[in-house]
Amino acid sequence: MNRTEYEMTKADRAKIVEACRPVRMIALQCGIPRGPQENANAAWAELGARMGFDHMTVKPSNGGTRFFSAIPKQGA
Repeated sequence: MNRTEYEMTKADRAKIVEACRPVRMIALQCGIPRGPQENANAAWAELGARMGFDHMTVKPSNGGTRFFSAIPKQGA
């Protein structure tokens, strides 16, 4: 499949960066919070759904921190 170049907004990038931050463990009976990897995967999945690409195929691009390539979803 052919890869497509994408550019995320500054707000999208900030959301991805925030999702990658460590998560505090709180000793309450609320359960274990999701870790940074799970949060990052969820943020990329949400971005992929909005922009029409398979979030599991993202690779960095040479255009800067807001640019990446991915394989478009079928029918998108």
